[in-house]
Amino acid sequence: MVSITAEQHVSVPVLRASWLDMTLVHWPVPPDRVQRLLPAGLRIDEFDGTAWVGWTPFVMAKMRPLAVPDLSFGSSSVPGPRKVSRMRDLSSTAETNLRTYVRGPDGRDGVWFLSLDIGNPVLAAVLRGAVGAPYHYARLTVQRQGDTITYAGSRVGASQSYRLQTRPGASIHEPSGLEVWLSGRWRAYTKHLGRLLVTPVEHEPWPLRAASLDLAEENLTDAVGLSGLSDPPLVHFSDGVHKVRLGRPTLVPGQ
Repeated sequence: MVSITAEQHVSVPVLRASWLDMTLVHWPVPPDRVQRLLPAGLRIDEFDGTAWVGWTPFVMAKMRPLAVPDLSFGSSSVPGPRKVSRMRDLSSTAETNLRTYVRGPDGRDGVWFLSLDIGNPVLAAVLRGAVGAPYHYARLTVQRQGDTITYAGSRVGASQSYRLQTRPGASIHEPSGLEVWLSGRWRAYTKHLGRLLVTPVEHEPWPLRAASLDLAEENLTDAVGLSGLSDPPLVHFSDGVHKVRLGRPTLVPGQ
């Protein structure tokens, strides 16, 4: 169920992490354009008759699997001029996902990833092989200068790239229905070896802020078959969530 708070408690997390310094850029898209990109068993979720595609660069920090303590040091948020690729904390990496919002065969809502870029080649291979998520190894950076955050990425061995500059604004204390619909998702679907999997997610509510774009250049949407999207009317920023718990992927019933 779409909601501000997590739908379920993930009692035995396969992975724990923090998701920090996230910008959320959203385009409205006719549902039929996105539906054709989905696997059998998933249908596009709509808000007032419209599908949405989200572009979300962020920092995945303090990653640790089940039973492993937090081995990072300090904050992995972006405090000043620096690049994530140079961080000594090996439990952190930049990530960028292109996603849409779906419902499974049982009607439950979730997220479907059209593409995922991550700055760690081992993680890219492991996650793609384990659950079928479309991860790619990319050279990614996140840099803050004053009140502007710049994200940049270039997929290794391919032509996909992007550059995004955003300025976070005021906190949103009462999210609108659409803002909750876009951010309050508590499961992710993937397809692995021809079968549909679902992974439960739990974390504290997203602290959303208004944001504006200074620059947005990308060909990630073109690469997945969604060329010609209009200028994004919705931009948000979040300082992040620190208690992310990803559960064990399971087979979607009936698949």
